[in-house]
Amino acid sequence: MRLEGSCHCGTVRFRLESAHAYPFNRCYCSICRKTAGGGGYVINLGGDYETFEVVAGKDNVGVYQAELPDGKSPLKRHFCKTCASALWVWDPRWPELVHPFASAIDTPLSAAPETTHLLLSAKPDWVAVAAGPNDQQFDGYPDESIAAWHQRLGLET
Repeated sequence: MRLEGSCHCGTVRFRLESAHAYPFNRCYCSICRKTAGGGGYVINLGGDYETFEVVAGKDNVGVYQAELPDGKSPLKRHFCKTCASALWVWDPRWPELVHPFASAIDTPLSAAPETTHLLLSAKPDWVAVAAGPNDQQFDGYPDESIAAWHQRLGLET
């Protein structure tokens, strides 16, 4: 499935192909909460980095790598330098994948039948987790890959 996305001000536009075009996880870590906002989480998708293309505003894309207690995070969080919209994350440990934030996707997306809630141990008390009956919750990260999650739920495109 082709996904097209943009920032809020429209300066940055991108596209990619994704075999797994369902929002699949909500992260409650302090980095996601503070850089992407929303309800205290971000919703990620998985896409094919080889097909990823910034079609407008490439010079307006900034990159943030959080400082962690044990050094710099390998995750590169991309955002618009004008409106500060969170756009996508790329991790060199999985160079074949790119993770656009569902909030930046303009292509209509279907609701997933299940959501994975990550890093609940980092969630502040004021954030309510609206977990459905089939949702999975983790204090850290699940062992299941994006592809395995989609396959288990029969969501392959």
